[in-house]
Amino acid sequence: MKEIFEKVKRASKSLALLTDQQRNEILLAVANAIVANKERILNANAEDLAKMSPDNPLYDRLQLTDSRLEAIAADMRNVATLPSPLGHVTKQKTLPNGLRLCRVSVPFGVIGMIYEARPNVTFDVFSLCFKSGNACVLKGGKDADSSNREEVALIHEVLEKYSSLFLRPSEQASPNVAERTLHSSLKDAVALLPATHEATGEMLNAVGYIDLCIPRGGRRLIDFVRDTARIPVIETGAGVVNTYFDKDGDLEMGKAIVNNAKTRRVSVCNALDCLLIHESRLADLPHLVTPLLQHNPPVTLYCDEPSYAALSSHLSYLTSHLLKHATADSFGTEFMDYKLAVKTVGSLEEALSHIDRYGSGHSEAIITADEAAARRFQAHVDAACVYWNAPTSFTDGAQFGLGAEIGISTQKLGPRGPMALEEITTYKWLIEGEGQTRA
Repeated sequence: MKEIFEKVKRASKSLALLTDQQRNEILLAVANAIVANKERILNANAEDLAKMSPDNPLYDRLQLTDSRLEAIAADMRNVATLPSPLGHVTKQKTLPNGLRLCRVSVPFGVIGMIYEARPNVTFDVFSLCFKSGNACVLKGGKDADSSNREEVALIHEVLEKYSSLFLRPSEQASPNVAERTLHSSLKDAVALLPATHEATGEMLNAVGYIDLCIPRGGRRLIDFVRDTARIPVIETGAGVVNTYFDKDGDLEMGKAIVNNAKTRRVSVCNALDCLLIHESRLADLPHLVTPLLQHNPPVTLYCDEPSYAALSSHLSYLTSHLLKHATADSFGTEFMDYKLAVKTVGSLEEALSHIDRYGSGHSEAIITADEAAARRFQAHVDAACVYWNAPTSFTDGAQFGLGAEIGISTQKLGPRGPMALEEITTYKWLIEGEGQTRA
């Protein structure tokens, strides 16, 4: 492991010296390779899928398809078109003593990424890290190991073709092979660790090698990384997401928003987990959740007593099995499944109190025609993304126009919300003088 970390760290020093044009050229080459080698990637993905039941809600998250690979390649091409996040002067001043100060954006260096059954993340993280001049150490889960290894092998093949960019002019002409190889391994800019717990432990203790670690997965993974790591960590991912249907909410709009937030992709972190409904709108609840019950597969509803009573008399015997009584664990659970909690509230303040107690700081939404209520909701809710009359499914770097994302940060120190190019850079101060000394 130490040898891997050393190689990636060494590669990060040279990676930052590539021009933005060179980085873009390589990203486009990788995107083209993804499309040209789709069958190869899909075969590896099929090995992973064969080990998971199709009934598992995480199956969709694990699955790669022809269209999804096309979309991944398109996202990578889009990242190549984005402005470079490096070299931006974010602050500039001249002190009374004549010293000139300039604060400029630079790469972190090496970013470590720990993620679960998400093979798309391998390409997303590589593209964002490479574009921003960062090397990356990847640690995927065992469920997607075959997919991840094939993807990284493909990236390495492309990087090998561009390794001469890492050579200094003197090294290109040098007959000394040892000297040449010290800086020539462009493929070391990305490394995939074994899908083992031991590898995770070594990664989280790679002090001096990994500058920043980003876990992307469920609550247990994120808590483990935060509690174990000796390197800096940014928390991402875990989302207990609520949507409040207000007394002044538009029913047809609400029906579409709730359905999209819940059923678009149940295994992602922006999926809806709890529907809060004002008690005056309980008569509209059967219509509001009809698309959920008609979805294939349908959504099981875990309801408090008022919402259970409002729905039970309207469901046919064909759908009555989808109605369950909520328990104490129903609220505050990230289901990642075709399951939804339903909670009745008597006021906006009660909805806000529920979110304060059960929300995870990821994404929350209100559906209402009352602007004052919406502004109150957005001002009060402490989350990275707060929506008014729109589904939480939009919490995504690409949807925000940021390109592919590396994760959704739910913490307040550092970046918050979708983390794209600017969020994975830091800065340094450049100071120029004419021999001034300090008294």
